[in-house]
Amino acid sequence: MRMSRSAATLGALGLVLAGCSSEAGQQAEESASNTPSVATDVQFQPGTTMAELHDAGTITVGTKFDQPGFGLLNPQTQTPEGFDVEIAKIVAGELGIAPEDITWTETVSANREPFIQNGQVDIVVATYTINDTRKQVVDFAGPYYIAGQDIMVAKGNPEGIEGPDDLAGKTVCSVEGSTPAQNIRDNYPQANLVTYDVYSKCADDLTNGNVQAVTTDNVILTGLVAGNPEGFELVGNPFTEEPYGIGLAKGDTEFRAFINDALEQSFEDGTWAAAWDRTAGVITGEQAPEPPTVDRY
Repeated sequence: MRMSRSAATLGALGLVLAGCSSEAGQQAEESASNTPSVATDVQFQPGTTMAELHDAGTITVGTKFDQPGFGLLNPQTQTPEGFDVEIAKIVAGELGIAPEDITWTETVSANREPFIQNGQVDIVVATYTINDTRKQVVDFAGPYYIAGQDIMVAKGNPEGIEGPDDLAGKTVCSVEGSTPAQNIRDNYPQANLVTYDVYSKCADDLTNGNVQAVTTDNVILTGLVAGNPEGFELVGNPFTEEPYGIGLAKGDTEFRAFINDALEQSFEDGTWAAAWDRTAGVITGEQAPEPPTVDRY
């Protein structure tokens, strides 16, 4: 089967990031407080999700497999790597579950809620924006990061796109089931929106001239630009806030509180910042920002 240019580029980028992550991981090992630990001798109230997962010794996590810096499948190990992956490891560690005992399930934007509702995954950590519509069917812990919707264009920005208003009359690509796609539909209807299941297909369309822009969260686009810096560039003008949360089953308030506790602990002890620096920070070239405030709604 012939591999698309973007898929091949992402695979190559995965190899590069694997090397970067390895070096960063060696540095992080010098400070045990900054690496995800696995809790020992932990006990949970019988009947809770925490107890069930701890006793099973495994957790199934839904994440992206095609987003550099957040969730990208390593072609050598066939396991995902990135900031979302590290966040999931932090949660698993607090349950007493080691990274090698996590089951990773590829989860694209459109199937995040169904996977949670059907019990196919225990949690989703997949650049998953918290919003009121989604909270009607799933619950969220976090946020653990605040992104912003931006626009990626061809190198040199031949269409002169500086913001969402410039998308009028242009063909723009995003992913079905994502908040950026819905934002374009609701607020910029003069844009011609096309959607796919994954962003790599949008990148292919931009490369081939089928679309004039790709829009989604800035950190996702930054990863795509890093994979093809000669072909793409980021407009760099975010126009929304996208709080990333951890999706879980609706009504599981105890598990949500537990995950929020784990996130806040990682904010305080440096584990969260270290996870950023060895994953998304490699892509963005920026040190870890200040962590957000958890919303215990």
